[in-house]
Amino acid sequence: MSSRRLPAADGALIQILDAALADAARRSGEWLVCRPGCTQCCVGVFAINQLDVVRLQQGLADLAKTDPQRALRIRDRARASIGRGAAEFPGNAKTGVLDEGPEAEERFAEFANDEVCPVLDPETGLCDLYDARPMTCRTFGPPVRSVDGLGVCELCFHGASDEQIADCEMVVDSDDLEATLLQKVERTRGPRGRTVVAYAVK
Repeated sequence: MSSRRLPAADGALIQILDAALADAARRSGEWLVCRPGCTQCCVGVFAINQLDVVRLQQGLADLAKTDPQRALRIRDRARASIGRGAAEFPGNAKTGVLDEGPEAEERFAEFANDEVCPVLDPETGLCDLYDARPMTCRTFGPPVRSVDGLGVCELCFHGASDEQIADCEMVVDSDDLEATLLQKVERTRGPRGRTVVAYAVK
C-alpha cells in the first residue's frame, strides 16, 4: 500500500462537496431517489485519480485497525476483480494505471461494465469505505454538469422538466481545489495517472 498522505486541505474539499450534495438533494426532493442499498452506480468500473487512491487507501488502513476482517474482505474482492479484468485491462495490468488518449478511452468505455465495485459489501448493499469514497461517488445522482451537458442518474428525476432538473444542479468544486490537491499528491513518490478502485484497495 502507498505511503503517500492526503493533503491537509482534502478535508475542506470533502466538506465543500458534502455541502453541495446536501443542497442539491434538498432542492431535488423526491426526484432524487438515491438511498442506502441502491447500488446501480456501484456496478461498472470507472476511473479515479491518485487523490482518490490515497483517500481510499487511508480509509482502508483506518478500517483495518477497527475491523480487520472487513478490510480483508475488501482486499480479497479487489484482487478477484483485478484477476477477472487483467487480460482486457486498458492500461498497465500490473500497476493499474490506465492508458491515455482517445483509443484508450474507447477501450476503457467497454471495459468491465458489469464488474461490481470491490468496496461494495455484497451482503448489505452498502459501501464499506463510504467516508473515503472517490469524487465520482460523491457527485453521482444529482444533476452535474460535464462536457456532455447536464447529466443525472437514470433512476432519478423521472417526470421532471429540463428546467426543473437544471434548478437542482449540483455545483462541484467551483474553485477546482481537487486539481490543486491532485498536483500535490502526484508530486510525491508513487504512481501517476488514473486507475480504478480495485487497484487502490488490493
